[in-house]
Amino acid sequence: MLQTDTFVQSTHELVSAVLQQPSTTEELVMQIALKYLGVLSGCVALAATIAFAAEPAAQPKQDKYTVKVPGGLGFAEFKGYESWQVVSVSNNPKAMAVILGNPTMIKAFEAGVPANGQPVPDGARMAKVHYVPKKNQFFPDANVPAAQHDVDFMVKDSKRFGDVGGWGYAVFEYDPATDTFTPGTTASQPPQANDAKCGVACHTIAKANDYVFTEYQHR
Repeated sequence: MLQTDTFVQSTHELVSAVLQQPSTTEELVMQIALKYLGVLSGCVALAATIAFAAEPAAQPKQDKYTVKVPGGLGFAEFKGYESWQVVSVSNNPKAMAVILGNPTMIKAFEAGVPANGQPVPDGARMAKVHYVPKKNQFFPDANVPAAQHDVDFMVKDSKRFGDVGGWGYAVFEYDPATDTFTPGTTASQPPQANDAKCGVACHTIAKANDYVFTEYQHR
């Protein structure tokens, strides 16, 4: 209300000042119009500044490649996994998963490793992206991915992880509401402590296959 009163008072003052100056009718009208527009522009600029200042600052988007398991693996070790080749898919009533492999892992699969009894070479990496399933809107008998649930990683590095079969593991849970990833915890499945061993217990049953569950599918 104060801003409006000030604007009206300023306008009256401008008109009075102009009327006290001798000029032709056209000049008088032009002077009033120009000075009126100047005052109005100032008020609009002030209102825009106040509105801008009142808006909350937008939160910066998370760079997921900075996220890391304390004492374990980080996203940065799997940079570019989004474009890796698909190895296979899996699903159960609770989740669907797409298993991806980096070029080293794909090359090993194509050579018959580890089904031929040879170990997976160091540098091989895999990612398993889990989704919550939903019914396809056009084919109700088919399940398709809905929101992402998490992503699991494993990397072969016999020097770093020789005491646990040569593989390191990590789990990162995804929150669709905030579009952010956080390291799994001991309450996650599988449990993720502050290390790279979250997959050791379950992958032990595939020891004869160099701890790899997934079979490389024909394409």
